[in-house]
Amino acid sequence: MLRIVVMVSGGGTNLQAIIDSIRIGRISNAEIVSVISNKKDAYALTRAKNYGIAACSVSPKDFETREEFHEALLNTINGFRPDLIVLAGFLVILPKELVASYPSKIINVHPSLIPSFCGEGFYGLRVHEAVLERGNKITGATVHFVDEGTDSGPILLQKAVSVMADDTPEILQKRVMEEAEWIILPQAIDAIANGRVEIKDNKAIVR
Repeated sequence: MLRIVVMVSGGGTNLQAIIDSIRIGRISNAEIVSVISNKKDAYALTRAKNYGIAACSVSPKDFETREEFHEALLNTINGFRPDLIVLAGFLVILPKELVASYPSKIINVHPSLIPSFCGEGFYGLRVHEAVLERGNKITGATVHFVDEGTDSGPILLQKAVSVMADDTPEILQKRVMEEAEWIILPQAIDAIANGRVEIKDNKAIVR
């Protein structure tokens, strides 16, 4: 059974997609052992508790230095002995010690088709604003492994979503979540949980 820690910063809609997928069997051989947020009031923590999942916050505001926060975050994650860490809207740059401790065991869902509209500064609504400003006709979402770079790890899955002429960033964000993120994130987790993912030459192969 794959032990999953989900890390979130906000409402936890991607977390809900994972929970629902496990409940209906779309994700097999996996369980969420904890939800961790950098914000104490994140609704994602409430979602987790409603399903009997351990939930806690580790906030940088509670520590005098970034180094102390990083140490506490790593210690908290280690305490749950995860096989996989899922970043589902976690808006904190991961400490390099964490990435080094879990090589090829951290995945992230990003709201664009990497390598477009990714990297430093591209998160949340900013991604969708940039897509609309560029006039893209197609956007989407990507699930990728996390490495020491920003949105630079091997790509697991991608799904395209159409951009409509009257879209606002908020409308586009909702469509990308519903038509892409909530679909490919559970698919990626299920593939990992059932041994159908191989990384070769810095590329993820999903069988």
